[in-house]
Amino acid sequence: MPRPLPWVPEDSDFAVIGSGIAGIIFALFASERARVTVFTKKEQSESNTNYAQGGIAAVLDPTDSEAEHVRDTEIAGVGLCRREAVEILVHEGPPLIRQLAQWGVQFSRRPESGGFDLGMEGGHSHRRIVHAHDMTGRQVEEALLAELRRRRNVTILEHCYVVDLEVGETPDGRQCTGLWYYDPGGPCLRFHPARAVLVATGGLGQVYLHTTNPAIATGDGIGMAYRAGATLANMEFVQFHPTAFYTPNGTPFLVSEAVRGEGGILKTLDGAPFMEHYDPRGCLAPRDIVARAIDAEMKKRGDQHVLLDLTHRDADFLRRRFPFISTQCAEHGVDLTRSPIPVVPAAHYSCGGIECDTWGRTDIAGLYAAGEAAHTGVHGANRLASNSLLEALVWGKRAAESCLSERLGVQMPRALAFRPLNQRREGMEAIRWVHMTGELRRLMWDYVGIVRSSERLRFAQRRLAVMQAEVDYLIESGMGIVETFELRNMVAVARLIVESALHRRESRGLHYSLDYLRQDDTQPPVETKVRINPFAFVG
Repeated sequence: MPRPLPWVPEDSDFAVIGSGIAGIIFALFASERARVTVFTKKEQSESNTNYAQGGIAAVLDPTDSEAEHVRDTEIAGVGLCRREAVEILVHEGPPLIRQLAQWGVQFSRRPESGGFDLGMEGGHSHRRIVHAHDMTGRQVEEALLAELRRRRNVTILEHCYVVDLEVGETPDGRQCTGLWYYDPGGPCLRFHPARAVLVATGGLGQVYLHTTNPAIATGDGIGMAYRAGATLANMEFVQFHPTAFYTPNGTPFLVSEAVRGEGGILKTLDGAPFMEHYDPRGCLAPRDIVARAIDAEMKKRGDQHVLLDLTHRDADFLRRRFPFISTQCAEHGVDLTRSPIPVVPAAHYSCGGIECDTWGRTDIAGLYAAGEAAHTGVHGANRLASNSLLEALVWGKRAAESCLSERLGVQMPRALAFRPLNQRREGMEAIRWVHMTGELRRLMWDYVGIVRSSERLRFAQRRLAVMQAEVDYLIESGMGIVETFELRNMVAVARLIVESALHRRESRGLHYSLDYLRQDDTQPPVETKVRINPFAFVG
């Protein structure tokens, strides 16, 4: 039996798609003066935020400076960071950290002073990582959801899957007037009008076979924004976290950047350290460099993983600093105080996304984006560790401020009739989306991974074109179920990654091509921008 939908308001001032940190922060600030409805396709606490371990980067130490945080971010971003966006991120982040603490987030503190226990991570020149042991995302999510539930003019709709955005032409240009969500009781698509819509759907890691992302990370917001005609930027830059726990037959879990920040050493299976051969910063080099180094060592030796060794650190410190990772490792038979951790790179974060400005505004009026689904220009070609939650905080708040000042006075869009679905799920038709999803994830892992080539990308391009036709057929023939809508978004996102990667004829940051081994420094770095209607690169 399909799960019945909760009560849905007939309209909202602002609709939010996603219940991670970007969506929640937006709702908290926007609800001070507006009615907000949050749509989330699973439980409200199920988001990429909930799985974030490391922490939030912010200048809170008097020996640190905003200029140095900007510098570290731009070095990691390899020439593609937007200076204005980075300066906003770094300047507006610390007050928001203090606001989180006031809302009940229990950050780790130094026992002697009571101040924040600031951690160190790769690419940072100072200790500036605010954390809640190694469960920062979960602590932030729980505290903010508790605060959000106290807001009377916020409605949170669980298990309510948003399928598409509604965009119409007006005398002033294109405008987003609401969203379409799936009602399994119909089955049908129902329209929810809103003066503004925020896309805060998180990442796209599920398009890859190995990922640190949860099952919900299927790139839905990017897919629906692309179909609506919004501009997407820098989709080729997919970050592979260097250290996911290696398990041959299971789902990998993240082993935080902070483990290397606290002295973890990467070694081959015979116990030899290797990072110094790839970068003078060793294990504290940025993620793109570390991931490629691990990939190279694995291929050179024919190994399935490498080792992350913490056994030289104090056992009590490790259990206290990394309680979640210690427990997870123990459940897989590894005592990290006595044995190295088997690790392998896994798809982790998209530095590209829906193009937006410093207020979260896209090129469609009334459509906003924040968090991992957005491209703000902060991360450039490679994200600095622990800048992601910070970006979601800053742009979630800024988008709320923009909506309150610019969209609250807009006339409420008119309601639209529901769209019936001729739903079928039986037999061979139902199993096809399962097989196609598995094929897609393997294709992206094998051909569009850490190291790429034009030949591999063109093969993926051809196969994805066939998959696009197949998923279109499934939907047109009545397979209008959530899994098929997700698959449509995954195929769209995969094609955007491949097309953008083919368009970039250099190696830069997270995009490493065997056909263009060097970074092109003969001209200023260029962002890759693309939109539909017709499909075209626009920058």
